[in-house]
Amino acid sequence: MSGSHSHAMSGSHSHAPTSHGRAFALGVTLNLAFVAIEALYGFLSGSLALLADAGHNLSDVLGLVLAWGASILARRQPTERRSYGLRGASILAALFNALILLVAVGAIGWEALRRFGEPAPVASLTVMSVAGIGVVINTATALLFWKGRKNDLNVRGAFLHMAADAGVSLAVVLSGALIYFTGQAWLDPVVTLGIALLILVSTWRLLVDSFNLALQAVPANIDLGAVRSLMTQAPGVTGVHDLHVWALSTTESALTAHLVVDAPSGTEALVPSLKARLHDTFGIEHVTLQLEPALAATCHPCAPGDTRHAACA
Repeated sequence: MSGSHSHAMSGSHSHAPTSHGRAFALGVTLNLAFVAIEALYGFLSGSLALLADAGHNLSDVLGLVLAWGASILARRQPTERRSYGLRGASILAALFNALILLVAVGAIGWEALRRFGEPAPVASLTVMSVAGIGVVINTATALLFWKGRKNDLNVRGAFLHMAADAGVSLAVVLSGALIYFTGQAWLDPVVTLGIALLILVSTWRLLVDSFNLALQAVPANIDLGAVRSLMTQAPGVTGVHDLHVWALSTTESALTAHLVVDAPSGTEALVPSLKARLHDTFGIEHVTLQLEPALAATCHPCAPGDTRHAACA
């Protein structure tokens, strides 16, 4: 029955993310400058909280660069050697950044614990002033992605990351104020541990997600059961098998599946309709569907989870 199989593949890239190159460039420049300022004054003032927040803001720069790079790589044309282009590089970059950040969190946490036993004086006014600059810069950077956050998940991630960092810098301002009014230097390592915990939580999520994507797992924002349900409910479809969904990059996903249909000759509109629905519902850009007549589905056993014709009942 293989001769009656039908193939259709989405080759359109019309839904590629909109470029936000200027916003990314300005955001990276502002945050790199702030990291340098914060690290310098953290060292001069003896504030581990400032140094920890500098490390956190450096992770933000890496996150912005990653998002920027992903938006650029998404537009690279495929080659004979790399038929998907260089989209997967963004996944590897995310995994690499997560591993580096985990090492940095360990070093920050160790130094904070050491400071409990050997508290050091902190120039609280300096801490408040520098971290206050961070609130302004992080807020301004977040606003650069305000308009694009609704239509581009990549840009939305950058927006949410920077908005959260404005809150972290505000926490450092508060710790400086507490030290200034109470004279309790131990508050500095306490805030530092809080910042380290925040970095650890966000970095761990990045590590898990990037590791899963590197192993071609179903992206976390896509429910495979819901995808299967949408396809099986399409007119003329009696079953779905060999369904696979994986990430091409941190912003694009692909899908392949075999659809069991009652009458292949009457399903000309089925593939384009499903492609559109998969894109609109799950954001899946690249779709490859193979149609099989119902009789062909009885020729071999089904794999676990397949929902074919009556042969699998």
